[in-house]
Amino acid sequence: MLKHYTAKRLGEGKNYPLGASLQKDGVNFAVYSKHAEAVYLLLFDKPGGKPADIIEITHKAKYVWYAFVYGLKAGQLYGFKARGPYAPEIGLRFNENKFLIDPCSKAVTGKIVNKDGLLFSYDPDSPLKDLSFDGRDSTGIMPKSIVIDDDFDWQGDRPPGIPPEESVIYETHLKGFTAHPSSRVKKPGTYQGFIEKMPYLMDLGVTAVEFLPLQEFYTEDFLRGKGLANYWGYNTVGFFAPESSYSADPSAGAQVREFKTLVRELHKRGIEVIMDVVYNHSGEGNEMGPTVCFRGIDNPSYYCLKGPDPEPGRFYYNYSGCGNCMNASDPGAIRFILDSLRYWAEVMHVDGFRFDLASILGRKEGEFSGSSSFFSAITQDPVLNRIKLIAEPWDLETYQAGSFPVDWSEWNGKFRDTVRKFVKGDIGQIGDLRYRLTGSPDIYGEDGRTIFNSINFVTCHDGFTLNDLVSYSVKHNEDNPENNNDGTNDNSSWNCGVEGPTDDPVIMKLRRQLAKNYICHLFLSYGTPMMAGGDEFLRTQGGNNNAYCQDNGISWFDWNLADSNSDFLNFCRQMIALVKKHKGLRMRKYHAGYLSPALTAIHYRWFGKDLNEPAWDDPAEKTLALYRSIKEKNGRGHDFFAIFNADPFLQYVRLPPLPDKKRWHRKIDTSLDPGMDFMERDKEAPIDPEGFYIVNPRSTVLLAGL
Repeated sequence: MLKHYTAKRLGEGKNYPLGASLQKDGVNFAVYSKHAEAVYLLLFDKPGGKPADIIEITHKAKYVWYAFVYGLKAGQLYGFKARGPYAPEIGLRFNENKFLIDPCSKAVTGKIVNKDGLLFSYDPDSPLKDLSFDGRDSTGIMPKSIVIDDDFDWQGDRPPGIPPEESVIYETHLKGFTAHPSSRVKKPGTYQGFIEKMPYLMDLGVTAVEFLPLQEFYTEDFLRGKGLANYWGYNTVGFFAPESSYSADPSAGAQVREFKTLVRELHKRGIEVIMDVVYNHSGEGNEMGPTVCFRGIDNPSYYCLKGPDPEPGRFYYNYSGCGNCMNASDPGAIRFILDSLRYWAEVMHVDGFRFDLASILGRKEGEFSGSSSFFSAITQDPVLNRIKLIAEPWDLETYQAGSFPVDWSEWNGKFRDTVRKFVKGDIGQIGDLRYRLTGSPDIYGEDGRTIFNSINFVTCHDGFTLNDLVSYSVKHNEDNPENNNDGTNDNSSWNCGVEGPTDDPVIMKLRRQLAKNYICHLFLSYGTPMMAGGDEFLRTQGGNNNAYCQDNGISWFDWNLADSNSDFLNFCRQMIALVKKHKGLRMRKYHAGYLSPALTAIHYRWFGKDLNEPAWDDPAEKTLALYRSIKEKNGRGHDFFAIFNADPFLQYVRLPPLPDKKRWHRKIDTSLDPGMDFMERDKEAPIDPEGFYIVNPRSTVLLAGL
């Protein structure tokens, strides 16, 4: 039995809020555990070594254990131990020998490392596996939770509040953005280093940065044993804590200040912060994983467990593919997740969230429901129902695009798949392409959403980069630890004739042309565009389509490519500027009565090559044209004619007549050389003769009526 003592003066405290709450005369501690028999608070003067105080928490209400400790200040190190039954067969895994970080830690002192297997609650050498019991104490090797003072000089910070019709999302990894020596920042791979590189994002024109996970995460033992890391961070253990390894200042708690500074400085530049969050599972893994937090505090409340009714069992549901699933139908778990989200929104000033494998959060008894307890709780929350909520609408077993509540946007995987297949030259794609380029009304058009609920993307962190999409026909994950068996085999990619790097000028030109086609499809479509960071200068991962464990040059941004591929970077920059200037290129609603405030009407019509109705059902047809007529409230009108040609042969495309004696001018032609592929404003080339345009093979054209 754990011996306890204290040299501190104690008070009863309160059972809310959860976590460690700093007050003027001390700190209130509160932790949720429905099934524990005793909970102990451990206080430390330094991260390693023995605790300075061990306090048995005697007050409990609504399953929350709480105590007030006088005299404590910001920076105090602490954690918990919990006593209760160790009965894995019914889901109870209490082990008071194992030190537990606070589920609501606002910061921790460093990375969790499972040295000598001390973090296992079971004996790893026992034939009984997780049914055995390990009596070794893990306190000495575990990082500690830190009491944080929320005070910060926000300098009048206000959220940019970018409307969806003006949003351009840039998905990136915070460390990888500046970790490479070519970034030339003073603090590479850190919150501060990212701030140094912000002028680049302003010049590019993006309005929001969607960061891969920034919450404290755990690197799995098998990766660490191979000298690798969980680089992406989809293995959270600290749902209130900024990732400690991204802090330039090594002092305890500095990561909180640096994170807030990052948000403040992005906001000053009019750029929103969207966090990729992982509430579908935790870093503790399956029944053979470590005990560092939830498992030791209240395993049945936080996790979805298998077993005979009504008791939970030994094993974990694993819709995430990461060993466990958070129990988002349990009231305690729901409260925990919502408290975490509100903390990031209110205290850390984050503008929105992208939910990894979000369909897991809508599961109850294994089945997905768009009206689940979790979604209902968010809809009713006065803080969370006003910010940007983006779902990755699938998990390992279900695909739920279009099934989320009306105030959620979704990553549109169907847009990605169709556009990839079309540009690659697959047959039978134009029938579906018409929906993807107009906001996927077949998915989102009948439930009150706007077009911008569709987050359109061609590439993201998970899969090929844009450069690799046109350079590799198969994945090359040989540097990963699974013998190239990890990562998807369904990439809809094409190497243009040679696998990987080549000096063949014909192939190099074709690859660049296809990459520009993808950029055109992304930004000329209705919906919210999201581009993967580094695609704008053709970043490569050498064909690795699952670089989750590569915290090295495979994943880091090589900024030398921004110089060598400056023409492509400029093409992307011009494209973003074009769609931001002409709001009519990004229609807001599916129905004409709900337009952007600056517009009175938008009309669009599909054409085939001869101004005829497209042959939607012809599998051999690979050319499609879209005419848009835009009327602004100031009386000005704009006309655009986009031609999407995936055919390996050139096409003669007739042009529709224009009103008001206008003529068609070439704005974009991806088949042309840099400088001619995207014409600057007032330098657009008139089409002569006027009635048709010769569209080169595998190219995209945008004409403007001037």
